[in-house]
Amino acid sequence: MVLTNGCFDLLHPGHIHLLVESAKLGDILVVALNSDDSVRRLKGQDRPVDNLEVRLAKLGDVSCVDRIIVFEEGTPTILIRSLEPDILVKGGDYTIDQVVGREIVEASGGLVVTIPLLEGHSTTDSLNPNPGDV
Repeated sequence: MVLTNGCFDLLHPGHIHLLVESAKLGDILVVALNSDDSVRRLKGQDRPVDNLEVRLAKLGDVSCVDRIIVFEEGTPTILIRSLEPDILVKGGDYTIDQVVGREIVEASGGLVVTIPLLEGHSTTDSLNPNPGDV
């Protein structure tokens, strides 16, 4: 089982790249999705742009995603401890040492992997474009 997590707000090609590459690492891809309240606590009161229902629908349309689990906490630590994934994946904007749940996965013999980012695609950049790019 492969697990990745995130807000997946304004699903974009970078997210799809992460999901497709994550799915290649195992038999089942589980996505842990931050609830709307969790996103607000992490990103601010104007986020998420897409509410939970929309984010669930968009992720559900991605063929490589096998399961989606919503979590309320700021991090998926409780969920990671419960699921005990074989592989935990985050995007390349994280180092292995920064991945929440790394110790849990590694302690049970699992692997933590980062997937290189797809350059030019980020929700934050989409919401805050450079004035010269508009």
